[in-house]
Amino acid sequence: MMTMTSSLLRRLMVALVILSTTTTHAFINSYRYNNLNQYRYLNAIQSDNDVINKDTDTSTSQLGRQICTYKTITIVPSGMNEGEPPRQAVSVEDLTPQLQSFISDSGIKNGVLHVISRHTTTAITINEKESRLEQDIANFFLNICPPDERSSSNKKVNGVRYLHNDIDKRPDGEEEAQRCRDNGWDIDNDVELEKWRNQEPINAHSHLISMMIGSSECIPIVDGQMVIGQESPRLYCLDNV
Repeated sequence: MMTMTSSLLRRLMVALVILSTTTTHAFINSYRYNNLNQYRYLNAIQSDNDVINKDTDTSTSQLGRQICTYKTITIVPSGMNEGEPPRQAVSVEDLTPQLQSFISDSGIKNGVLHVISRHTTTAITINEKESRLEQDIANFFLNICPPDERSSSNKKVNGVRYLHNDIDKRPDGEEEAQRCRDNGWDIDNDVELEKWRNQEPINAHSHLISMMIGSSECIPIVDGQMVIGQESPRLYCLDNV
C-alpha cells in the first residue's frame, strides 16, 4: 500500500506506445495482418527511410529501438497543502492538459497512451468536464463506500467499520510486517510500531472505491490528439485521500 500522510502527492505512470509518427496506417493496419512476421515489422518504430526486405525476412530498421516513452506525472489534490492529513474525501482532478502537453512534446502522431496510477487509493477514468458532475461523482462513491465511523470525515456513517482500519491489529501477518521493515519501520520495537500505526490512515473505503473504478486507461492517439469523445470529455484522476 502506498498511501501518503505527510505528502499528498500522487504519481501516475504514463506510457506512449508509438505506432506511427507520420500516418495513421500503422494504427489502422496493424490489426489486419495475420502473418506474424508482417505484424512484427509494424510493431517496430520505422522512419520513412527504413527498408524492409520481405523476401529475406530482414530489416534495416532497429528492431531493438525504444518504442515507448515514459513519464511520471505528479498531482496535488485540489485544496490541500503539503503535509496536511488526509481528508477522507474524493478529489476529482483533470489530467487532460498535462497528458496532451506530454503527447505534444513527444512528437507522437498516432499510437496509444496508457495511464496507470501508482497508488492503490487513486483511480483513473474518462468522463465529462462539468463541475457539478464532479461533485456528483465524489458523493456517489462516498455513498456506496462511506468512510469508517472512526474517521474524521463528515461523510462517515455510524456502524460502518472496515477490517483494514483496525490499525491496532496491524501489521496482520509476517508479509505485511516485512513490508513495513522494508519501508524503514523497525516495527519489532514497540515505540516504532506505535509510530507506524499512528501514521497509517483509516482509508479502507478509498481502496474499495479505487477498485470499483479501475487504476488505468488506454487511449488511442490520432493526429496527435487523444480520442476520448466528441463533447467535453476529460481524463480524470479520482484521488481518494
